[in-house]
Amino acid sequence: MPGSLRIAYFAHSLRSDWNNGNAHFLRGLMRALGHLGHDVVVYEPCSEWSIQHLREEPRGEESLRCFAETYPDIRIQTYRAADAASAEHWSLVLRDRDIVILHEWNPPALAAALLQVRRGTGFRLLFHDTHHRASSSPEQMQRMGLADFDGVLCFGESLRDIYQDRFGIQQAWVLHEAADTTIFRPQPNGVKTADVVWVGNWGDGERSREIREFLLEPAAAMPNRNFVIYGVRYPEEGLSALQEAGVRYGGYLPNLDAPDAYAGARLTVHIPRQQYTAAMTGIPTIRVFEALACGVPLISAPWRDTENLFREDDFVMVRSGAEMKAAMKRLLDDKSAADRQALRGLETILSRHTCRHRAEELTSICEELLL
Repeated sequence: MPGSLRIAYFAHSLRSDWNNGNAHFLRGLMRALGHLGHDVVVYEPCSEWSIQHLREEPRGEESLRCFAETYPDIRIQTYRAADAASAEHWSLVLRDRDIVILHEWNPPALAAALLQVRRGTGFRLLFHDTHHRASSSPEQMQRMGLADFDGVLCFGESLRDIYQDRFGIQQAWVLHEAADTTIFRPQPNGVKTADVVWVGNWGDGERSREIREFLLEPAAAMPNRNFVIYGVRYPEEGLSALQEAGVRYGGYLPNLDAPDAYAGARLTVHIPRQQYTAAMTGIPTIRVFEALACGVPLISAPWRDTENLFREDDFVMVRSGAEMKAAMKRLLDDKSAADRQALRGLETILSRHTCRHRAEELTSICEELLL
């Protein structure tokens, strides 16, 4: 086992997963780092937009309680907004840390404060990016003072290329997202209440057309099948499109309830945002890992697995709505084929893509920095 590291991680929120897919992986990563024997503290603001929106949901407070009960091993320290930019505050808090990691969903003022503190201490400061702003909004990323960090953690090779080529950051490592298999695992006795389930947000124009082509149009063509969608930020036009296609809208689904949703469905789909099919190829995002970890057959709209993260037949890749509909019909009508595919995808997750794997990779990166 590697030596124990003292790590501080700055997140937008681990407590709230409302429109915050980053929380999924980070919860599992923090737990896995703890299981490796590291001393990990997570810092997040007392109140921010994800928490605020979550508390407006009918199940919001229940979701917060469930997180606290499910992850009692994750140590979270909240801070006031007024302290975010205070180098004096953080110099006291971080004086015993070896590694400090700032997630991308944080304000530039916090980055500036941590950089100032780092100059007078011995910790190494890493920037962790699991989003697409480095590609879609590079001017925002320039405000983070990236050149002064000790390195960047990127959730895909295409994102690392952007940091190295566009921002001149040579100390950049790939750290893919992965499934928290302490939570996401098969439930063989789950009662099937849906044929197809999809967990995802509308996408603010980043995949509205794709949702229609790869999910709503196949659903409309199979009125005898039960389709369910969970997610938030669906505009009126999106809700109307779901209704017209005969798809039931389930609203906000706490991510800790997603394994039950997958267990209750015969298959699920993946519909990547446009950024991940163009400028940032090869990044599947968290839902692929989580769904496969639950042992549910997966059909994906097109993206290029340029890093060979998965094996052929771990899931079905389709190129059009017509291919999606055909693949759905095949798997729904052939349980043996669906079961074989689900088992193959699960095998790949367990062998390569768990949060334990990522915690070990991050440990190696940190030890390399501290040499």
